[in-house]
Amino acid sequence: MTEAILKLEEVSTLVNRGTAQETQILKNLDLTIQAGDFITVVGTNGAGKSTLFNVLAGNLRVDAGHLKHNGQDITRMSEEQRTHFLSRVFQDPKLGTAPRMTVAENLLLAEKRGQHRFLKPRHLKSRLAEFAQLTAVMHNGLEERLLTPTEELSGGQRQALSFLMATLKRPDILLLDEHTAALDPKTSAQLMQTTNERIQKEHLTALMITHQIDDALQYGNRLLVLKDGQIIADLQGEAKQKLRREELVQYFA
Repeated sequence: MTEAILKLEEVSTLVNRGTAQETQILKNLDLTIQAGDFITVVGTNGAGKSTLFNVLAGNLRVDAGHLKHNGQDITRMSEEQRTHFLSRVFQDPKLGTAPRMTVAENLLLAEKRGQHRFLKPRHLKSRLAEFAQLTAVMHNGLEERLLTPTEELSGGQRQALSFLMATLKRPDILLLDEHTAALDPKTSAQLMQTTNERIQKEHLTALMITHQIDDALQYGNRLLVLKDGQIIADLQGEAKQKLRREELVQYFA
C-alpha cells in the first residue's frame, strides 16, 4: 500500500490552557488520508470539525500526537510553510480574496501561493484569455468580470473565485470549510456541483465540512462523523454508498 498523503496519529488539542475553562477538543484522534480521497466531515456544533481543520492547516498547534505529510513529520510546521501543499476555502466568501484587487489580479496572486514574491511586470493583459477560460468553468459569469474589483462581485462569484484560487496550484490537500453555507440554495448547489467536478477532474485530495446531510451523502468516497473530539464513524466505499439519510441522522442523536 502506498504511503498515506496525510496522517494524524493520536492528535490531541487543548483550548484555554491553564485556566478553569481548559478544554480538550480533539482526543487522541487517528486519521489516515490516501491520495484522491474526497472526505465529507459532519458532526454537531462543538464536535471538533473546525478544530480539525485548524490543526491540519497549521494555525492551531497540537498538544500531543503527530501529523505526517507523505511520511514527513509536519507537526511543528508553520501555517505559512503548509501553504506549499495545502489550500483552504472558508465559509465566508470575503476571507479568500483580496477585495480591492480585480478577479484577474487575484488569480495572478494565487499562482504565487507558497512562493516568494518579487516586484516584476505582471503581463496581466496577456493572461486575460487564459483566465477567462479558467473562470468559465464556474458557470456564473465570472469570466466576464476579470477586471472587476473582487469586492463588487456577488457572494457566489466571490466564493467561486476563492475556490479557483485554492485549486489553481493543485494542492496536495484541499480543505473546504463549509464553503457553500453562506450562499443561497441555488448558488450553493451550483458551486457544490462544480466543486465535485473539479475535484474529480484534477484528482484532488479534499476534506469538506458540511451541515448539509444530503451533500455529505451525495459527494465524496468517505464520510467522517465527529463527536466530542473523536471520529465515531468512518464510512467508505460500499458502506457510504448504502448509507441512508435516516441512518446518518442517528449519529447526531
